[in-house]
Amino acid sequence: MNQVLLDKIKNEPRLPSLPVIAIRVLELAKQETASLQAVAKVISSDPALSAKVIRTVNSSFYGLPHRVGTINHALVLLGMETVKTLALGFSLVGGLNAKKHPKFDYLRFWRQSLYSAVAARALDKALKRGTHEEAFLAGLLSDIGTLAMHQAIGEPYDELLAISQGDQVELIRLSRQKFNLDHADVGGMLAEHWKFPQALVEPIRQHHQLTGRGHQFRPLTEIVYLGVLCGQTFSAKRTGLIQLATRELKSRFQFDSAKINSLFALIDAQTKELADLFDVRISPGRSYGDIEQEARQMLVELTLQTQMRSQQLASENKNLEKQAATDGLTGLANRSGLVPFLADAFAESQRTGEPLSLLFVDIDKFKAVNDTHGHQAGDVVLDRLGKLLQSHAKSGDLAARYGGEEMVVVLKKCDCQRAIEAAESIRAAIQAECFDFAGNSFRVTASVGVATDAPGGGFGSPDELIAAADHAVYSAKNAGRNCVRDYKGGDQKADIHDFARTPAISNSRAVPLRQ
Repeated sequence: MNQVLLDKIKNEPRLPSLPVIAIRVLELAKQETASLQAVAKVISSDPALSAKVIRTVNSSFYGLPHRVGTINHALVLLGMETVKTLALGFSLVGGLNAKKHPKFDYLRFWRQSLYSAVAARALDKALKRGTHEEAFLAGLLSDIGTLAMHQAIGEPYDELLAISQGDQVELIRLSRQKFNLDHADVGGMLAEHWKFPQALVEPIRQHHQLTGRGHQFRPLTEIVYLGVLCGQTFSAKRTGLIQLATRELKSRFQFDSAKINSLFALIDAQTKELADLFDVRISPGRSYGDIEQEARQMLVELTLQTQMRSQQLASENKNLEKQAATDGLTGLANRSGLVPFLADAFAESQRTGEPLSLLFVDIDKFKAVNDTHGHQAGDVVLDRLGKLLQSHAKSGDLAARYGGEEMVVVLKKCDCQRAIEAAESIRAAIQAECFDFAGNSFRVTASVGVATDAPGGGFGSPDELIAAADHAVYSAKNAGRNCVRDYKGGDQKADIHDFARTPAISNSRAVPLRQ
């Protein structure tokens, strides 16, 4: 905080001063022995002020059962705090307007102050705290620091007022940025300078940000803070304040939606009633209906944003799932993608009786490719063959990299004969592919194993189907490589069951070493 500037403002001769009548009322209120008659005499000494106080006391704002004709009568019915607050309020609004300046919008200033005052009082009554009048007065004077900074600093501060357009949060941000001081600090200083009770000083100082200072006055400070925020929803051009106020009321005071709606409707009605009595023009302003409409619109926008974000997250999650199930080198599915796909396809085959075939493709002597041409050449081969297998997989089928140089193609609704034909087509395409790397051309071949689960085929799980296709690859290797072999069953069944004890879909498989 800029203490030097704060002290300069404090000693500024143009600093707003309390009207004489307000000073006298405050002095009497501080005296424990002051009588109601003494207070009535001070207020009655100003006929215009007395008339305003009596008129207000008789309004529906206080809802007295009988009309009041004198200040003494008002003091008896409402008490010294209420009448003192009204007298101070009226004298301040009238007295601090005396030196109007074309660059300062007094109408906006008092409109905002009155909304804050009524909101703080209504909130205090809703919470049954018993400090209604203190809340009203602190709310009414909450932004007095803006008037002081305008009069003491002049044009540089007026520019910030014009830019913020009544948005107190933005005004505070700009003011701290430029002066390292804001109107809340100045307002607290001014309240102390005027010798206000400390119970009012801290709510004025903390009306935009609760700091924890003066914790003994925390209940009233919190009410004024929320009152100013609620009042801002009516007086400021900034959108989103209704949502912020609603969250604060729910979290701090556990207000439900019905109670919040009632509070805002009351603030709207009572401020409009008091505005005439205080000679403050509310228009241009916002009604509670306007605020409700804004809240509904923002709710719609928030819902749309939530839906869009939900869709975006769903898309991102889908992409992440796809990435997690995709082999980074070949672009084929990896084990994580193969396992659930094959499980679903196997269950579907068991349920419908449609055949399910699996091709196990193993590149022949792949180690020799790596040893002769380098591992980068081996990656080129795997990448190219991955695309080749993908091109041979029909819609609804799946091509996957099983591990190393081994690849798998799952063929739904495909019998053994068609599976063998597909395997032969893949084998021939691999043999025909020519690879160029680092100035060298070479070819590779592949051995392909085929296994088909048809009605009555006897495979009890996807693992057994993979084990059968892998066994067929082993047969192709033994037959000289670069050929297709299908699993025949029969005597080989025992080998499959032995093999299936270690799940085929794993990082290691109990199979004979092959090249």
